[in-house]
Amino acid sequence: MLPRVLLAEESLPFRRVLREALTAFRDCEVDDTPNGEHAFELALRRPYSLFLFALPLAEMDGHLLDRLIAKAYPLAHPGIHTAPPVIFLIRADEAARFHQIQRDARVRGHIPMPPKLDALLTLTEGLLPPKPSGNGFPKFSLAPDVP
Repeated sequence: MLPRVLLAEESLPFRRVLREALTAFRDCEVDDTPNGEHAFELALRRPYSLFLFALPLAEMDGHLLDRLIAKAYPLAHPGIHTAPPVIFLIRADEAARFHQIQRDARVRGHIPMPPKLDALLTLTEGLLPPKPSGNGFPKFSLAPDVP
């Protein structure tokens, strides 16, 4: 079974970029949602290997979402004693706030928004396996397949 990532971010274009980059460079599946309430429901419904949460979300703050999930996750998933690591998606004006919440042992860092591929790949290295392609890059070719 592939590792699963839960992505909560309001912006559809940003969610698409992050989802496509993760599935292109990491061997994982991604569930994404624009709001914290739905993210909470998803986190209790199935196990995840990583959370990616925007700090500002419509129904609830990303940090509050993470704290709530951290309390409920082990109860919803017998045999799992802690919630997975979290990476926060932050805008420039949220850097000071992130500095205060990064003390939590589960917080693995932040990705500045708009999303930066190098930050995403650096932070997810070791948390998610690379896509099996031999060189770390997704397989693609402009030439037709030749047997």
